[in-house]
Amino acid sequence: MGRQETLGFVLIAAVLMAWMYFTSPQRQPQQQTPQRAEQSANDSAKKTEYSKKDISLNQPLPQAPKQAQQFSDSLGKYFSGTEIGKEQIFTIETENYIAELSTKGGAIKQWTLKKHKTWDNHPVQLVNDAKGDFSVLFTTTDGRMINTKNLFFAAPIPIGGKVVLSNDDQYVVEFVLNGSEGKLVKKLTFKNQAYDFDADFSFEGMQNVIANYEYQILWEYGIKYTEFNSVDESNSAAAYTYGGGELKEVNAKSAGDNPKEDPSGQTEWVALRNKYFAVALLSQDKKATGSYLEGQYVEAAEGGAVEKYAIALKYPFKNSAVETAKISTYIGPLEFSTIKSYNRGLDQIMSLGWSWIRPITEYIFIPLFRLLHSLISNYGLVIIIFSIIIKTALQPLTRSSMKSMRKMQKLQPLMQEIREKYKSDAQQLNIQTMKLYKDYGVNPAGGCLPLLLQLPILYALYALFSASIELRQQPFILWITDLSVPDVLVALPFTIPLLGNFISGLTLAMGITMFVQQKQTVTDPTQKAMVWMMPIMMTVMFNHFPSGLNLYYFVFNLLSISQQWYFNQRHKDEPLQKIPENKRKPGFMERMQQKLPKK
Repeated sequence: MGRQETLGFVLIAAVLMAWMYFTSPQRQPQQQTPQRAEQSANDSAKKTEYSKKDISLNQPLPQAPKQAQQFSDSLGKYFSGTEIGKEQIFTIETENYIAELSTKGGAIKQWTLKKHKTWDNHPVQLVNDAKGDFSVLFTTTDGRMINTKNLFFAAPIPIGGKVVLSNDDQYVVEFVLNGSEGKLVKKLTFKNQAYDFDADFSFEGMQNVIANYEYQILWEYGIKYTEFNSVDESNSAAAYTYGGGELKEVNAKSAGDNPKEDPSGQTEWVALRNKYFAVALLSQDKKATGSYLEGQYVEAAEGGAVEKYAIALKYPFKNSAVETAKISTYIGPLEFSTIKSYNRGLDQIMSLGWSWIRPITEYIFIPLFRLLHSLISNYGLVIIIFSIIIKTALQPLTRSSMKSMRKMQKLQPLMQEIREKYKSDAQQLNIQTMKLYKDYGVNPAGGCLPLLLQLPILYALYALFSASIELRQQPFILWITDLSVPDVLVALPFTIPLLGNFISGLTLAMGITMFVQQKQTVTDPTQKAMVWMMPIMMTVMFNHFPSGLNLYYFVFNLLSISQQWYFNQRHKDEPLQKIPENKRKPGFMERMQQKLPKK
């Protein structure tokens, strides 16, 4: 490998490592449950001016009342007294979830997914506030801001307090909030075999009650964290709104961040997510005229972090006798096929790489991955077969790179002669070097360009393996019990900068195979530092990556080693030959050289 190829490899590696450094998760130093991280974050939030418990979404934050009478007065003449009542709770169970509903606020108190567990094997329960979520916010004509989360609704309670759905069953719950003038009806329709429910809102006889010609439908407390590493989960957390073909994002990236978005115009949906789960409010009647997003980043104990997001759909109030809104609410996993099936652009909230990489992930890798898993149940074996297929597909590029590198290696003695002969004449040195490349049909960038063309594929694979819920908690063999997180082979009693407090077995294996690759390709004694430098750097960087991704690279490297050995054995005695004069074509570098001014 010559100096130009080495420089090319270093630049490619630098780009790859820089990108992965800023997107890679860092493992937390001690074991910490999501509940502890969120509790710590909540305690910290209470010390700040901003508190998610008091959020009013796009309105001045009200002061918490000190007495019940003050609270009653804050509701004004239309809703005073609705804060008094007896809370009744009942559940609706489907094949996918168990929903716990409350007459206080007509809220979703709990939403437990039956097919998913937290990292410590507890059921995934996504509602992030003990009082529940999913309320309505509006201002009344007597100047009161009303959030229905604290008001009592009337609702028929099912016998035994529980409904179990099966097959194509549906169940409708109608919550009614009666004010002194008019009522708000909140009708929820739950469907078996789905993660969403329909919500119909009806303001009846409230044309003299609602002010400002607007009301908002809220999900204001985010969703619970489910993974061991809250920092990693926070890296994926964000809130989004989509309307008019434009996606807006709110992302609280560092301590103290409190970003907000308040766009106007027709709005399709709003959504929030953590690493593997999401809540989305989709306007079904296409009447939403705006949205509101707000986020908060709070540092938690033991190096953890929690991001909380609030989302709202804004609807116009036209002072009619009956005003309605119809939305669909999704609370569930970020499964690509499920999210994509809405055909509303909701899949844009999924982490599939940069916009120019997403098509590779979406239209090639995800279908191929799904096809392989339909034939093979173990995802570790799926990744191995997947690696073989990708390696085979990249064979032409890899072979071209090997051929170019081999020619460059054989040209080194001739290039050294030219350097010695024209060391005092830089222009002649360049001319003779280009002539040498032309005589032997060598492209000096030929060893690097094929690898550069592979970078989008590597990025797309990183996006796929880092965010795929299909790999979540999927075991492979031995100590590799979860392909979505690093496989800890050795836990260290101390923390090493960049490496962390553990050693990943698959990352170590990948580093060893990379060292073997470097030994095969680096033949220039002046570049021998590359043999060990690159494997060490990549091992440190990849130590925090999901074991599924490292398994892919390990297998890919093994295949590359075999291919390089075969190529070297087959062509080791092949002499370097000049290209016949009538078959030579000026290369790009030569054409550029010809355009340089003559001395």
